[in-house]
Amino acid sequence: MSAEETPKDAKNTAGQGIAWLMADMTLVTFMSALVKANSVAYPAIQLVFIRALVGLLFILPMVVKNRAALKTMRYPLRNAFRVTCNAIALTSNFLAFAMLPLVMVNALGFTRPLVTMGLAALLLGERVGRLRWLGAAIAFGGALIIVSPNEVELNPGLLAVLASILFGAMATIQTRKLAEESTIVMMAFYTVGLVLLTGPPALFVWQPVPLAHWPALALIGFLAQAGQYCWLKAYQKSDASLLAPFGYLSVFFSAAAGFFFFGEVPPPRIFLGVAVILIALQGTRFLERRRRT
Repeated sequence: MSAEETPKDAKNTAGQGIAWLMADMTLVTFMSALVKANSVAYPAIQLVFIRALVGLLFILPMVVKNRAALKTMRYPLRNAFRVTCNAIALTSNFLAFAMLPLVMVNALGFTRPLVTMGLAALLLGERVGRLRWLGAAIAFGGALIIVSPNEVELNPGLLAVLASILFGAMATIQTRKLAEESTIVMMAFYTVGLVLLTGPPALFVWQPVPLAHWPALALIGFLAQAGQYCWLKAYQKSDASLLAPFGYLSVFFSAAAGFFFFGEVPPPRIFLGVAVILIALQGTRFLERRRRT
């Protein structure tokens, strides 16, 4: 809190951040439901391409306005690798929505920070203490509770979730390496790159889209862009440490969407597994803060 900011102002700002995050989770949940509903008729790669194309239309004015800045890209190969990882992660995520309950895909996604941590230690040489490794092990146990090998058959959907988490974490690592790159360059390269990378494979499996279906498919892209905007606003208004616990509420959003739209009844073990992951991640952060003080 700054010297000019009163406790009341800080409280209002925190409340705004939480509200923006809730809006983001609502929009992303509806987007996920739309992806699942349309995955019966259209391949995942086609849906990702349409989503990227709609996103490109939204940022096109920004690209044109800042076209001079785009010529200053410092790390083209690293940017290309980051976008490739994002394309694989997003396509895998859409594929998982088609094969698994929404709530399971969402819940398993909570393990992504752990994979990112492991990759950061391996690829960036970041030091990871024993406490974090212990927290990661406990959280991994939570993921096993969610999947429950005795009750869930191994299927491509679980492999798709794993690919989404792994490549999403790799994209995050590359983003860290691109700290000196312009934000505008990264945003433009991401969206344009996503269109170029998913376009050719989408054409090979393209299914004709009736005119009546285009509004729903375009809405996927719109909700994704709107959700990203809300997410950015949330983290501009409030600290990440405040918002992090609220992010876990998305599992209830996904559970509600799965139940009302697809008749999916989540077993209690999913919420138990999420609770274990939440305790592991937040408990580790709490203990690390106490050690520093």
